[in-house]
Amino acid sequence: MIDFDKSNGLIPVIIQHHQTLEVLMLGYMNEEAWLKTKKEKRVTFYSRSKQRLWTKGEESGNYLTVKSSYLDCDNDTLLIKVKPAGPTCHTGSRSCFQTEYNQNFLFELEQIITSRYENPTEGSYVAKLHKKGINKIAQKVGEEAVETVIAALKETEKDFINESSDLLFHLLVLLQEKKVSLKKIAKNLESRHR
Repeated sequence: MIDFDKSNGLIPVIIQHHQTLEVLMLGYMNEEAWLKTKKEKRVTFYSRSKQRLWTKGEESGNYLTVKSSYLDCDNDTLLIKVKPAGPTCHTGSRSCFQTEYNQNFLFELEQIITSRYENPTEGSYVAKLHKKGINKIAQKVGEEAVETVIAALKETEKDFINESSDLLFHLLVLLQEKKVSLKKIAKNLESRHR
């Protein structure tokens, strides 16, 4: 049960992208905003400056569709994972927190590859690989692995970064072909770490 009384009726709400896990913004909710959010499956805040309920995206159309929510251990802070319909920040940025780069871009790239599998378009490299099948995709991963090793041993840092990027990209395509998510790989690595 959310404890709205602790902070004079308002609780902080952390908004996180449901797939990339990037933190998108922080807002505040009162009980009415929370009930509206639960009912409509779109994030609604209580705007402290406007002194009213405010559904994120009501003007821009960049709604935040709720995928899941979690209450913290003190029952006074929410984490809501969302699917954004566009940029989250009023500045047009994907997040209100400006970082040097999207630290979770691999998850975003995984989504792009999934989309190319589900909706192949002419000229899409991923769609072409998918059409050639698992043998060709696995071969590409092998080729890129060898090129990465060669770059590590004999080439410039830039070459090594480019070859490593090619290797990760093709490995993501192979994971998609095998219907194995990055999440499964991360969970496996985490279990090995313990």
